[in-house]
Amino acid sequence: MDLASIIGLIAAFALMIFGITNEKGMGALGSFLDPPSALITFGGSFGAMFAASHIKSFLAGLKSFLLIFKMPKQSEGDTIKSIIELSNLARREGLLALEESANNLEDEFMQKGVMLIVDGTDPELVRSILEAELVNVDARHQANIQFWKGLGAMGPAWGMIGTLIGLINMLKDLSDPDSIGPNMAVALVTTLYGSVLANWICTPVATKLGTLNDTEIKLKEVMIEGILSIQAGENPRVIEEKLKSFLSPGERKAMSEEEPANG
Repeated sequence: MDLASIIGLIAAFALMIFGITNEKGMGALGSFLDPPSALITFGGSFGAMFAASHIKSFLAGLKSFLLIFKMPKQSEGDTIKSIIELSNLARREGLLALEESANNLEDEFMQKGVMLIVDGTDPELVRSILEAELVNVDARHQANIQFWKGLGAMGPAWGMIGTLIGLINMLKDLSDPDSIGPNMAVALVTTLYGSVLANWICTPVATKLGTLNDTEIKLKEVMIEGILSIQAGENPRVIEEKLKSFLSPGERKAMSEEEPANG
């Protein structure tokens, strides 16, 4: 589980509560709780997104919130090591020997690629098949990212709608000057709710999902290059150096330091 997302969301919420209660204590929270405002802002935002989506994509978008708490199953460095092991096996025993190893691979994308080269599929066709799957993986991820970006845009908009409703109701009756301040405060609560929805939840979730997508796409690109290099019969050392180009200098150094211990 990725603790960064949990800690970040909790810390942001705690700091917001601290800002509200710092001077007047916990009693100040009552001024920021208004069910009609919450209904307008959150109900309106989710309702508008529901109208803009299909039921299946809407539910998938909501479910994707849980993904921000998951750690990637495999790193680029681990993937490169797996590919080098496969290349050494293929060099010693031939491509057909990879079939048994492919069945033990946890990543379905890599398993599919290895089985394609074991079956003698043309290299260009292998690349085409894997890249087509890569495009579709990215498209599915982008749909979830766009869901949270869209919801983040809806929040402030519906918060403003709630504020305008409150102001209209307030301005219709100005006979009691003492009620203007409290009514104005209630009207502004919807704007606050919209900003909280956008900046506490939606923007962080969309950003995290984007980062996870970039990581997975990069990982699969490493797999494609590695699988095609194995099929081409390239030297394992050459394959390793080629795939290390996907890594940052720090990751390359860390991988190089691990090699003597593993060897």
